[in-house]
Amino acid sequence: MLVVSRKKGESILIGDDIEILVSKLDDGSVKLAIDAPKSVSILRKELYKEVKDENKNATKIDLDLLKNLKK
Repeated sequence: MLVVSRKKGESILIGDDIEILVSKLDDGSVKLAIDAPKSVSILRKELYKEVKDENKNATKIDLDLLKNLKK
């Protein structure tokens, strides 16, 4: 993991086509602006985890339900 210090208005580049800019600093929070191609998916980690868990739960099969359908 790379840890970088940045001030408001400064940015970092990821590859040739992704820029992350520090746009605002408040007490205990940072507002980031991300410029990336539309083909790149950008999600907050907590939202990504929620979607991943929901997808995992959606694929679970209730075996008892299937057995009852068979009868």
